[in-house]
Amino acid sequence: MGGSSQARRAPNAAPARPRTYNLEDRLLEFAVTVIDVSEKLPNTRAGNHIAGQLLRAGPSPYGNHGEAQSAESSADFVHKMKVCLKELRETRRWARLVDRKRWLLSDSQLVFLLTEIEELIRIFVASIQTAERNRVVKQRRSIDRPNTASGD
Repeated sequence: MGGSSQARRAPNAAPARPRTYNLEDRLLEFAVTVIDVSEKLPNTRAGNHIAGQLLRAGPSPYGNHGEAQSAESSADFVHKMKVCLKELRETRRWARLVDRKRWLLSDSQLVFLLTEIEELIRIFVASIQTAERNRVVKQRRSIDRPNTASGD
């Protein structure tokens, strides 16, 4: 997750966006930014390919997070959150490639994308770990408690 970005904020760039702590809102803003960044890529064979990859992976966590909120079980929730995490990690790779190619030098949206993606990945990793830990605790409790509903 470490590594420094080559993209830097331009002196005349728009001010940083205000911090949002609602995950759904953050994922929505992230998806919008991915779309905006993809639209700025060069109209070349490579630029169009990378833009397509970004558009497939980048907005996906927004929709998949909605699916996770409606999970049918804790295992289903963890699975859907892991899908979000996979898409975030893929998007990070494509964004880093855009940065390395220097296609969008000093672009504030690319800087935001590269920063926000690291935070979102950390949030999803922690959420998955917590959900898995809670699932194990719940399973242990159900094993430790004898079934008292049998009417003995």
